[in-house]
Amino acid sequence: MRFAIKVAWRYLASNRTQTALLLGGVAIGVLVFVFMTALIGGLRVFLIVQTTGNIAHVTLEPPERVARLIATDGGYTPLVATVASNTKRAQIFAWQTLLYAAETTPGVKVASPQINGNAFLVKGEAISPVLLNGLRADRLDAISAITPKIIAGKAQLDIDGILIGAKLASNLGLRIGQPVVVRSDRGRVRTLTVRAVYRTGVGSLDERVAFVNIQLARTLLDLPQGISQIELKLDDVNAAPGIATALGRTTGLKATSWVDRNAQLFVALNSQAQTGSLIQIFSLITIVIGVSSALLLTTYRRRGEIAIMRSMGISRVFVVSVFILQGLFIGLLGASIGAGAGYGFCILLANLSRRLDGSAFPIDPAQGGYVAVIVLTTLGSVLAAILPARAAARVDPVEVLNQ
Repeated sequence: MRFAIKVAWRYLASNRTQTALLLGGVAIGVLVFVFMTALIGGLRVFLIVQTTGNIAHVTLEPPERVARLIATDGGYTPLVATVASNTKRAQIFAWQTLLYAAETTPGVKVASPQINGNAFLVKGEAISPVLLNGLRADRLDAISAITPKIIAGKAQLDIDGILIGAKLASNLGLRIGQPVVVRSDRGRVRTLTVRAVYRTGVGSLDERVAFVNIQLARTLLDLPQGISQIELKLDDVNAAPGIATALGRTTGLKATSWVDRNAQLFVALNSQAQTGSLIQIFSLITIVIGVSSALLLTTYRRRGEIAIMRSMGISRVFVVSVFILQGLFIGLLGASIGAGAGYGFCILLANLSRRLDGSAFPIDPAQGGYVAVIVLTTLGSVLAAILPARAAARVDPVEVLNQ
């Protein structure tokens, strides 16, 4: 085996230009594989972070009333659920106990009780519909970080204050400290003072959502005892479906994870991953074809040497092993060079695209799949060497030497 390794290495070293080009081709194919893997992984992480950054990972809501079957003496009789009232708002009662159960669930980072409802903001003759979001003052940033996005005023959720988005403030001509009339869909009217204006960059949030103290929302939205929902942030966003299922069973509430609310996102991510996989497969196919064609050319050029070795008693197995080892060396060296170059390229691209606000090109060098691509490329090169190896083993020494 040591002699076969020595012969295989000398074959590669004897034509350095061809070997360098072959290694370069393999390295470029691996670099493309690493880049696509890091890009797809980075985009997935970026989109999930962007999606889950300002929303709840799990939402607990009052259970829906649905039709069910009840047992009777004569068998099962369908029972149709009573139609929900158009005036009575669905709410969660005994919510303090349920909030504690949610907060103490493993994997839950924070839980925020909320009271939500529709209202109108009135300033002079200007009227704008809004979603009132009643929060506890100490949980203002629990689900969506509002405080860092305040552009005017202070994030103060007192009993007479309101926080509004920049677009809503512009539409109504409101400034910090000015009064605004709030008229809820329950017919409650209250004059509040604008404490702060925030800008998240999300148009629907900046124009249609106003934050108030949860006690104030209780009065405006006519919920003297219950709350509308409990929103949760988790330590691991990927654990949301499992935690939602567990909380739904233990609390009896309707538990919805962010995954269920964003099904289309995962359809897009899966389509993106499939496209990337096709590019990766074609990169590996290109590598295999390149290695196989180069070794076939080597077989033709070295027919004389192979014939001499065969005439001296070298076996066909030895000839096959020499070419298999060449494929192994080319795949291993080329993949290692390409993986290193791919990692450096991803790091360079991420650093060059970094902006002043901290954002950058959504590529994650850590997800380059380096071990996988080195293993796959090496195996592919070995498989690519089988055809040239068989062709070399079939060389007839008598025929070649006579020529």
